[in-house]
Amino acid sequence: QGQLVESGGGLVQSGGSLRLSCAASGFTFSTYIMSWYRQAPGKERELVAGISADGDTTSYDDSVKGRFAISRDNAKNTVTLQMNSLKPEATAVYFCNALRVVIGTLSRVEYWGQGTQVTVSA
Repeated sequence: QGQLVESGGGLVQSGGSLRLSCAASGFTFSTYIMSWYRQAPGKERELVAGISADGDTTSYDDSVKGRFAISRDNAKNTVTLQMNSLKPEATAVYFCNALRVVIGTLSRVEYWGQGTQVTVSA
């Protein structure tokens, strides 16, 4: 059974930086799309950034483009999210996600981490 463990959250002032990490185990990490989601109090979970299985392609929500960077190390089974120029509206629980679609059966295999709290003070 796959497992994702996030770390690196905390309290930071507006304009500051944080680096989130996600350690994966129990599945073939290099075959999964990895993403970071966040969920603010009273709001739905939203996709922040994603990276392809080989690490060549990344994508970001417009609200974080140019300030956040997602990367992965397939040798170490880790994915990171570097967050710069943080704003108070970035306050949320951040979740790591692993996704693989099995084309032959059109089934999806998905894992979630437990989340890590990021709080940005004004």
